[in-house]
Amino acid sequence: MVERAQEVLSHVFLPNIDLDSIPQMWDLHSKAPDFFFPMLGLHPCYVKTEDYKSVLASMEAQWENHRYFGVGEAGLDLYWDKSHFAAQKDALRVQCAWAREKDLPLILHARDAIPELIELIGEEQDGRLKGIFHCFTGTVEEAKQIQDLNFLVGIGGVITYKNGGVAEVCEHIPLAQIVLETDAPYLSPKPHRGKRNESSYLPIIARKLAEVKGIPIGEVARVTSENALELFQLTTHA
Repeated sequence: MVERAQEVLSHVFLPNIDLDSIPQMWDLHSKAPDFFFPMLGLHPCYVKTEDYKSVLASMEAQWENHRYFGVGEAGLDLYWDKSHFAAQKDALRVQCAWAREKDLPLILHARDAIPELIELIGEEQDGRLKGIFHCFTGTVEEAKQIQDLNFLVGIGGVITYKNGGVAEVCEHIPLAQIVLETDAPYLSPKPHRGKRNESSYLPIIARKLAEVKGIPIGEVARVTSENALELFQLTTHA
């Protein structure tokens, strides 16, 4: 799977979800350090009221051990469990502080919570926050609000779904605001929908976006790659 990804991609950014995923992520990075770029964060679905503060404290110590390229996957999720929403918001504010302090992009998850996430990031934005609303499935107006917050939108496999709504919204989002992603192992693009997703499927997403925009796929690849590398401050390493 890694070999297939390396045939079509130059960089893969690895979102973290909890404490257990950190060593797995670094093991992957060690095998291809110029290809895999780790990030550090606590996913909202792993924020539990009883222990999230100790988890965040343990994660904070990680900043001294390794170089991370982003903060995330952080965010808000009201799809699976609404009972931890206050803790999710508190955890996200902590991670916003990390992003500001370390001048790193925030990778934001928002499931059934885009308006709430836009509101919170608006409260936290002091001109220093930047990042990606990952797996974007919102409206044109929400994309504009996200742009006004100095954030990009991540477009993945849902753009290929007939009733996903993302393709229609992408017609109105500037290419300069878009990065491409897979959310692997989830949300595989057609014709792989329902099967395990992987990073080598990214060109399928690029091809669909090119079709939606009526532009060459090479332009989509170039601009979205530039957007990502600039955000992650890797432009000189591209």
